[in-house]
Amino acid sequence: MKKLLLLLFLAAGLCAGAVSPRVGVSILGDSYSTFQGYMVPDTNLVWYYSKPKLERTDVTEVGQTWWQQLIRQRGWRLVTNNSYSGATICNRGYEGKDYKDRSFLTRAKALGSPDIILIFGGTNDSWAGVEVGEYETPEGKKPDYYTLRPALDRMLAIMKDYYPGTEIYFIVNSELRPEVTESILTLCGRHGVKTIRLTDIDKMAGHPTVKGMTSIAEQVSAAID
Repeated sequence: MKKLLLLLFLAAGLCAGAVSPRVGVSILGDSYSTFQGYMVPDTNLVWYYSKPKLERTDVTEVGQTWWQQLIRQRGWRLVTNNSYSGATICNRGYEGKDYKDRSFLTRAKALGSPDIILIFGGTNDSWAGVEVGEYETPEGKKPDYYTLRPALDRMLAIMKDYYPGTEIYFIVNSELRPEVTESILTLCGRHGVKTIRLTDIDKMAGHPTVKGMTSIAEQVSAAID
């Protein structure tokens, strides 16, 4: 009996000392989530460079980005950061150009196998003035993925199916066109994707400063808690 108890205590000790796997997080984003040398694929355009452009940002190192701060503070591990500067959710971009090659819809399946996905988009759809489109596609017509609502609806549906069991959050930037914010909140609600609405983000040239990055990290972390 004593030997059995001793074995049980030893087994319990080994279990207690075992290291749990860290939570893996992937990011689907735009310029706000970029940093040179950390994107997958590395051909994605970036806004934040390893050799900083101080005339447009005070962010000079990757540890200052909102996602690095968040991951380090929470003890997570980065699986994939597929962020692309200037990318829209839909397939339409600036000056009416075709952005199908870089849209969030196109990149939605390229995030690895994470436990948590953080989507941070809609800013360029707002800035580029893309059409929001309709929530429902009329019978007999194909969804117009060159407008926001059909593209976002399809993207969220794909992600819910493609990443079962994964927690998905959509970070909603401050100062978006009202119809863009409304579209994100409505469609995330339909698909059961949690939203995190940002407020009071310090920006330079429309992009988060170091102070703004810290604020984003804090607000996202608090919302996930």
